[in-house]
Amino acid sequence: MTRPTAPKPPRQKAVALRYDPEREEAPRIVAGGEGFIAEQIIRIALDHGITIRQDADLIEILDKLEIDALIPLEAFAAVAEILSYIYRTQGDAPAGLEKSNPA
Repeated sequence: MTRPTAPKPPRQKAVALRYDPEREEAPRIVAGGEGFIAEQIIRIALDHGITIRQDADLIEILDKLEIDALIPLEAFAAVAEILSYIYRTQGDAPAGLEKSNPA
């Protein structure tokens, strides 16, 4: 009799984005991976004070892209929301973007 195996936990995934609104029309994928690579991407980000955001649906879209690809149209709204949050919390919005004061 064989013993049922427990399902394996999903491997952690991570994608790193870069966005320079003065030079690029959209955020760009600069790193991505799963498992150990994802852990390293997250560790490096945290070591450099880079904000991390978990979004399982967004990672499924971005994880399919090649490194150096611009994010696709269907990811714009989610990425814009994340960037807006980061700019507000860090107080470093790029030139030309208004800083908003949440009520």
